[in-house]
Amino acid sequence: MIGLACAALRFAAAQPAAPDQAPPPSRSGGEHSPATAAEIWDGNHDGIYTCDEWKAYLGRLFDRADSNHDGQLTPAEFEAVRRAGSALADADFGYFDENQDGKITRREFVEKPNEFILQYDKNGDCRVTPDELKATGTDQKRPGGRGKRS
Repeated sequence: MIGLACAALRFAAAQPAAPDQAPPPSRSGGEHSPATAAEIWDGNHDGIYTCDEWKAYLGRLFDRADSNHDGQLTPAEFEAVRRAGSALADADFGYFDENQDGKITRREFVEKPNEFILQYDKNGDCRVTPDELKATGTDQKRPGGRGKRS
C-alpha cells in the first residue's frame, strides 16, 4: 500500500499540537475510531480532516526534520519524521523521494496525498467529515500517512 494523494495543516492557538506531541484526547471517549490518529493533524480540532490540514502538518514535520535548513531531507533527517510520534512513524523514505535522488524536497514531501483522506473522502471535496466516517462502518482502521514500510 504505497502511494498518497492530498495533504496539509495550520497553526492553532492557536496552534495545533506539535508533531512530537500526543494528539488531543479522542472525542469518542477513548475508543479507537478511524479518526483517532488523524486528530494530531486536525489543525482546528473540529473533527473534519482536510487536505490543507494534512499538508500543513507535513510542512511542520518537514521544517523540524530539515536540520540544516537546505530545503531537503536526507535519509538521516527523515528519521526525525519517523521519531516525531507522527502519523508517518512507518513511512518509507523512497516513497517520498519521487525522483530517487537520495533526498526529499519540500514539494515531494508536502504534496503527497493522505491515504486516510483518499479512503474516506467519499464526495471528493478533500475533507473527511464525521458523516463520511460513520458511513464506512470500519472503526478499526486508523488514519495516518501513506508510504508505510512493508
